[in-house]
Amino acid sequence: MSTRRALLAATAAALPFSAARAQRAWPERPVRMLVGYASGGGVDIVARLLAEPLRAALGQPVLVENRPGAGAMIAAQAVARGADDGHTLLMAAAGEIAVNPSLFKQRMTYDPARELQGVALVAAIPNVIVAHPSVPARSPAELIAYARANPGKLSFASAGIGNPQHLAGEMLNRMAGTDILHVPYRGSAPALTDVAAGRVTLNFSSLGAALPLIRDGRLHAIAVTSRERMPQLPEVPALAETPGLESYELVNWFGLFAPAVMPAANVERLHATVAAALRDRDMASKLAEQGGPARPMSAAEFRSFVAEETRKFARIVEEADIRPEG
Repeated sequence: MSTRRALLAATAAALPFSAARAQRAWPERPVRMLVGYASGGGVDIVARLLAEPLRAALGQPVLVENRPGAGAMIAAQAVARGADDGHTLLMAAAGEIAVNPSLFKQRMTYDPARELQGVALVAAIPNVIVAHPSVPARSPAELIAYARANPGKLSFASAGIGNPQHLAGEMLNRMAGTDILHVPYRGSAPALTDVAAGRVTLNFSSLGAALPLIRDGRLHAIAVTSRERMPQLPEVPALAETPGLESYELVNWFGLFAPAVMPAANVERLHATVAAALRDRDMASKLAEQGGPARPMSAAEFRSFVAEETRKFARIVEEADIRPEG
């Protein structure tokens, strides 16, 4: 063997395992995308929408795997703690990434900030504040005035303690000086059903779930929680249009995450692949049906966004003294 070949061989042998692995083609085998929620929910739908364009671009099957439980922390932990270079990914909502660290604190079994890295924001979905027809308010200002004048008469249902619907309601209480009672449910569907039945008066709902009930008159829409109005409900104001609530914004978001050990070059390729998929008209239309497509962000911008969202949710949890069940 020549001196040059011997030197190259010795250099390759001396490379750390992680560096050598990063130089290999990725992906080398099927990619799994874990979802911490049951099949048919918003995160699952978005994951399955994204799986096909990822498969076409990456040249490997992309398999969506549902692992519900523990506030989606089972799936998040599996990706965060797995010794994986990016063949197992996580489609996550705000809860398991940005809310749980302040809600569960010592009960957390993984550290999203250290053990996961954000790849791409896929969808940012505002809530629609819907009310039973018995509620006389038809605008944010009327709702706030009614809540202040009638303490104890209004309540809002959510999918459980500490979820983004709950935090959206508590953020409104704090900013508007209201005391609307939170009623937690085990899931968004039963929560919305009980509002339509009049057992609870309000709900911070996803657009997809609320729109049929709004259209048939079983609920009326009062406001949306995004900074701007939603194109699907142009006549419904944003809470931020109300004096005193100009800084109000709370959306649930879905993002793709990878293990922290995934090489940067592979993260960049994955981000570019997701970004291209989101620019597709058919994909954008399908995401709009869920409530809204993502804001375009680089991978670095997405990680900054997640950090700021984590701080915002921590403030809400602390100020409202939200404590998990059990």
